[in-house]
Order: sequence, then structure tokens, then C-alpha cells
Amino acid sequence: MVNLKKLKNLNKAQNEQHPFHLVDPSPWPIMTAMSLLSLVLSFILYFHYYKNGGFHFMVSFSIFLFFLYKWFKDIIIEATFEGHHSFKVQKGIKFGMMLFIASEVMFFFSFFWGFFHCSLSPAISIGCVWPPIGIEPLDPWGLPLLNTVILLSSGVTITWTHRAILSGHRHQVTISLLATLGYGIFFSLIQFYEYNVAPFCINDSIYGTLFFVLTGFHGLHIIVGSIILAVCLIRHINYHFTTTQHVGLECGIWYWHFVDVVWLFLLLIIYIWGGN
Repeated sequence: MVNLKKLKNLNKAQNEQHPFHLVDPSPWPIMTAMSLLSLVLSFILYFHYYKNGGFHFMVSFSIFLFFLYKWFKDIIIEATFEGHHSFKVQKGIKFGMMLFIASEVMFFFSFFWGFFHCSLSPAISIGCVWPPIGIEPLDPWGLPLLNTVILLSSGVTITWTHRAILSGHRHQVTISLLATLGYGIFFSLIQFYEYNVAPFCINDSIYGTLFFVLTGFHGLHIIVGSIILAVCLIRHINYHFTTTQHVGLECGIWYWHFVDVVWLFLLLIIYIWGGN
């Protein structure tokens, strides 16, 4: 005979509510990691002019985007339609985003350290001068200044987005996100043009290498941030965010502010100070 008391306790234990999200097994993290490894390897082959290196890169990039899309889709379903992102889970996600941004700070700090090391104590191999002989630095008061104005303006519009979502002004969130995306695309186009007209390239001494690595990685972060904000805009249009449930948008806003601050350091250190 079934013990009704034990059955009742078992049913209670199985349906006990807690604020944490026990994630179901998913193939997308490992598949995304593998596709990212393939993307990096094909990128290296492309830069070393291997046959069909560009084709392999495009295929790897397409596969990477597909797996990333499937992974993010599952997360959006868990957060928006299944209600797994409680306030406790949101707090954990925000803390994880803080740690991620902190790791990105260390990432850029390492390259800035290399730039200071090479510029404050120039090696004999580059003539003991900085910038190295033969390098004509870019004018910081031209395109770099224009890009600075663009990014500072995007910082204003993304702050407007944050204020608007907290106040429940949907129309303002849409307008400010569109404006921020426009600034991000405009910035990327100007930087692409700057690369084409630059009087030096990535293999022109340590200056060219550090310049393109630092500004290039920052440009990559701008593109990633633009994609994040574009996804947030689509989610906002589909009523995924409320005044209290918008952790994805908030993390995207933090990320955008981070790339804004990094650009200010790039302007001051690479363009203005490092170019003299």
C-alpha cells in the first residue's frame, strides 16, 4: 500500500521552488567553442595566404554564427518564455558580466603595457626613437577626433536607453537604440576608411603592429557590441523587456560603455601621446 504521506513529501520535494536556474544539458556551448577554434585557425591560414583560406574562414564564420544563434535562442526562451531568470539568476548574470568586463580590461591593459614598454624605452632595432624612423603617425585631430565625438554621442544615447527602459518609455528605447546602432556602424565605417588611408600597415615595425592590434580589437568589440544591441532591439520590439526584467539589455549597455572608455584611452595614448 502506498504511503500517502511519503508520496506527498516526495511530490513537494520535486516541485520545491528555489531562485536558481538548473540549466538543461545543451550541445551549443561545446559546438560554439569548436566552431570558434575552427574560425581562428582558418583566420590564421587566410593571413598566411594558404589556398582557399578565405573560403574556409567564411564557412567557419557561418557555422559559428549558426551555433551562436541556436545558443542565444535557447537562452532567450529560458528567460522570456519559461521564466527561469529570477532576480537571483539576474544578479548572477550581472556579476558574471562584471567579471567578463574585468577580464577585457586586463586584455587591453596587456597591450597598453606593451605599447608603453616600447615607446618609453625604444630598442636599438627601431633606432632608439619613438615613433620609429619611417613611421608617419595619423593626425589625432582628424578622423580619430571624429570617431571620438561619435562614440561619446553613442554613450549619451545608450544612457538614454537605460533611463527610458527603467521609466517604461518603449518608444524612447527604440529611438535611442537605433541611434546607438547608427553611431556604432558609422564608427566602424570611418575606422575601415582610416585603415585604408593609413601611411603604414600592421607589419611596419612594432608601432604598426601595436596600433592595428589595439584599434583592431577595439573595432571588433564595437562590432560585437553593435550585434548585442541589435539583438536587444529585436527583443524590445517583441516585448521581451520590462522595467524590472531587462538584464540582457543592461549587460549590453555596460559593454558599450566599456568600449567607449577604452576608445578614450586609445585616443589619448595611441593617437595623441604615442604619435609625438
